[in-house]
Amino acid sequence: MRKFTLLLIALLILFCPVLAEEEDDWTLEDALTEVDPELAEDIFISEEDAVDVDGEPAENFREADGSILITITATGDFTVGGDSRKSSNIWDKELNKHGGDYQFAMKNIRDILLADDLTIVNFEGTLTESTHVPSSKKNNQFLFSAPPEYVNMLTENGVEAVALENNHVMDHGEDAYIETQNHLSNAGVVWSGGGEIGVIEVKGVQIAMLSYLCIDRYDQLWDKVPADIQAAKELYPIVIVNFHWGNELMYSPTDNQVRMGRLAVDAGADLVLGHHSHRIQPIEQYKGVYICYSLGNFCFAGNSKPSDMTSYLFQTRFRIRETEEGQQITNEGFIIIPIRISSRADKNDFIPTVLTKESTVDAIMNTLKEHGRKLDYVVDEYPLAWPTTK
Repeated sequence: MRKFTLLLIALLILFCPVLAEEEDDWTLEDALTEVDPELAEDIFISEEDAVDVDGEPAENFREADGSILITITATGDFTVGGDSRKSSNIWDKELNKHGGDYQFAMKNIRDILLADDLTIVNFEGTLTESTHVPSSKKNNQFLFSAPPEYVNMLTENGVEAVALENNHVMDHGEDAYIETQNHLSNAGVVWSGGGEIGVIEVKGVQIAMLSYLCIDRYDQLWDKVPADIQAAKELYPIVIVNFHWGNELMYSPTDNQVRMGRLAVDAGADLVLGHHSHRIQPIEQYKGVYICYSLGNFCFAGNSKPSDMTSYLFQTRFRIRETEEGQQITNEGFIIIPIRISSRADKNDFIPTVLTKESTVDAIMNTLKEHGRKLDYVVDEYPLAWPTTK
């Protein structure tokens, strides 16, 4: 009987297109149900029993209490590749040592980024083969570009979103900037910048991301930023704002950084991420929202040996609960993961590496605390690990 059933199914599949011409709503599932209801039940499952591509229940991301917990990692400057004006560069020299495999740079940090739900980096550079240099950039000490295929450094290492609003995205002009946007979009990497908002869905929750270059532009942004955030907050439950701001090589935020960061929170931002100084800066918790004034460098090919190669990854969690009034979002705290932007202490090999030496970790903690003393809402501690659950 089973063989007959399977033969009949094969015939139905063969003639399905013909039957479908006569009745558009007729499906293979209908046919199987008529022939063998039990077999149809085995093959076709309900939405309630649906599984994702890994074979896990579609709702397996929900916690025991039905809430959704989202873990977000944020890093500082991601700058790879070289300067097209030069015949050789420090990145290519290091790349040759790894047989041309550009994925070498992420090998020590990859597992952390793959384990979270969303990773955001400041992408400082361009994805282009263009050698065009705008007249406004001809005297710049640094210009950054990487081959377009380097977008795979993001997708294959757990980076889902990038801030694309900084002082290097225009290093090769408007066309290269648009090209970079296209490469990111085609690879599935969410980006925000140039007035564009980036939206990514994580565990069924939509997260909006905005990015701004503040250097010499504060007067243009005092009103614009709050208005943008308020508009985004009306549409999306979580809004993350990136700022490229402050002074290079400084460990303390400027007055403008502090004012803008708090203004963003007042407007509805759920998280504020800063970068540009190439140095770490302290974290505030203002009205329950974290403001990371600078995440320093991350994977940074702009200098063969910066005077300070320490940095940290910032990680935070949001919990989303469904209530009668709608979605309730709470912040579940944060941790930092101290890193050196190199696997070596004597030079920068562009391989971010987690630091474990107690004295070095303590030095990072002391730097953050020392430069946060004048901030009214600076966090009391910088936890290094999430509490274990029993």
